[in-house]
Amino acid sequence: MSCSAGSSCNSIPSHKPRRSRRSRGCWDTLDTDSQSLSALGHFQTLPLEIFHMVLKYLSVKDISTLSMVSKSLGQHLIHYISTSAGTRRLLLQDFHNLELPGRREGASILEHYKSLGLLLKRCTLLLPTRDRLKYVHKVLSEVSCFKLSGCASPLHCLGLKCYGVFLQILTAGWDELECHRVFNFLWELSSLARKVQTVVSSRAGSARKLELRIRLYCRRVLLNHWIHRSDFAFWLTRILKPWPIVNQARLLYIIFGPVSSLDVVPQEWLMENNARLLLLSGNNICFTFMASKAVNGRAVELARLMVFMALVCEKDLYCMDWVVKMMQKVCRVFSTPWERNNFLQCLENTFAHMLMDMLQAVLAGGHDEEDNTFLNLFHLVNAQANFHKEILFLAMRSSPNTT
Repeated sequence: MSCSAGSSCNSIPSHKPRRSRRSRGCWDTLDTDSQSLSALGHFQTLPLEIFHMVLKYLSVKDISTLSMVSKSLGQHLIHYISTSAGTRRLLLQDFHNLELPGRREGASILEHYKSLGLLLKRCTLLLPTRDRLKYVHKVLSEVSCFKLSGCASPLHCLGLKCYGVFLQILTAGWDELECHRVFNFLWELSSLARKVQTVVSSRAGSARKLELRIRLYCRRVLLNHWIHRSDFAFWLTRILKPWPIVNQARLLYIIFGPVSSLDVVPQEWLMENNARLLLLSGNNICFTFMASKAVNGRAVELARLMVFMALVCEKDLYCMDWVVKMMQKVCRVFSTPWERNNFLQCLENTFAHMLMDMLQAVLAGGHDEEDNTFLNLFHLVNAQANFHKEILFLAMRSSPNTT
């Protein structure tokens, strides 16, 4: 009895833990479902296909906001973006029309890619930079117009501009180290180093199409969309840093050089533009450049450049005494009086020849309304008068007073 009773008594507590474990397991399942439900909200009850159908009625900005609700919802949206339906919806590729028909409120394709950049920025918020870049590349890899040589008509394509605004939104607020990784990723992805090496080491104009594509890629993707100068300077520095200074100058010319139209290689600058650039570069750079010509015996080129600097000062309303003072500094570079006098003679000859050429062009007539020949003649006459006036003032101030 006692043994039986003992067995009976011992059998009772042996079942309680099992019932307790079943109870806890049930509650654990309920807790998990509750957490998942709280993470996905009412979307938890929808089949995946229905969820994707709901997304079709949301704008890209609304989907971007939705991605911030929870990590689970963000993962669902990452999956949606990777599907064929999401790709067709989000990766618009009609880059050769300024406006797409049927777009709500006439939003441009550039604005669409700004919103898409924000969406992917938020969806990948918790990923390391390297993984974020890999995912973004996987999403965008099928868009040929985003590639350096992917579009057959790059001048009439908005693809690179869209890629640029997308990257600007995606990387806005990232620290410098992350931006370094972005640039290195793009540098390798586009094989930009090899292509830049080709154009900077070859004769100007021998690779016209490649020069144009490098120009468009650097400006439209990496540079043009930044508002703050510090951001612009960062990306420009990344482009130039791998190259020696001679190649940097060539690359700057390819990216920013003056062109009559973007479908040609940058042509030789007008002398007036060269003079304007030197004037804006400041005293040190301007003097170094002109002194180099003086030392190397290029008096005719130096004189012509000096005349155009006087013309620029006249046109742009700078003080003419600056040109005269620069002429004085350059004259001190010449090693002999003969070289100095030869330069001054070349200077006066250049003024005379340019005046005669312009006057002859005016007298020949036959100019249309857009021809500025007469206006240029007017400015050159005034430039010569003011240049010599400053020289006379300087001479009078340096001469001893007479009674």
